[in-house]
Amino acid sequence: MRVFMNTVSLFTHLKFMKACLFGWGSFRDHFFLVLLSGLLVGVCTHQAGSVSLFDGYSLDGWEGDTQNVWRVENQTIVGGSLDGNSRNEFLATTQSYDHFRLTLEYKLIGTEGFVNGGVQFRSRRISDSRNEMVGYQADIGAGWSGSLYDESRREIMLAEADKQRMARIEKPGEWNRYEILAQGNQVKLFLNDSHMITYVESDQAIEQNGLVALQIHGGCKAEIS
Repeated sequence: MRVFMNTVSLFTHLKFMKACLFGWGSFRDHFFLVLLSGLLVGVCTHQAGSVSLFDGYSLDGWEGDTQNVWRVENQTIVGGSLDGNSRNEFLATTQSYDHFRLTLEYKLIGTEGFVNGGVQFRSRRISDSRNEMVGYQADIGAGWSGSLYDESRREIMLAEADKQRMARIEKPGEWNRYEILAQGNQVKLFLNDSHMITYVESDQAIEQNGLVALQIHGGCKAEIS
């Protein structure tokens, strides 16, 4: 994952104010997010600062199985193995976020099984199953790229991208650009700069704050970067 970053000056003030989080980057190199203040009824009004999530060299600020699954190679976050992945694994931020724009590049390669991954957001770890998470997932691979899944909660596809259109837009086995816009109760996903879905959450009990995480799916021989 590569994420690029502006400043971090206002990050320390987040606990004292409502803020939006905007970011861009990729599974390659650097990971950075831009914070915006002035949230009113889910609307971000002006930029207030930004915070780095990935320095391009280490997994500081992230937690997961960094001994066997997740690593940094050539300034890129890489997860999984072409020798096989026995179960779902997630690399999660240690900081929670609510309203943001996150842009990244991903590449998913695999030879067997359900070759799939994703980007969790507004998510949390499941306490009795540390290799699982619950929350929204921007899906990647196995025909589901550009779609929004509700991981370990309702366990349904909340909004499905048109598969024929997705097949024309996505570049399998190559770098693809993904953008997640989470603002108020609305989520939009963009794949290679094309709008794929818009989802509006109607359940007020669903958390609108949580961790960002990367997933490699179990039951496959695959690697995501």
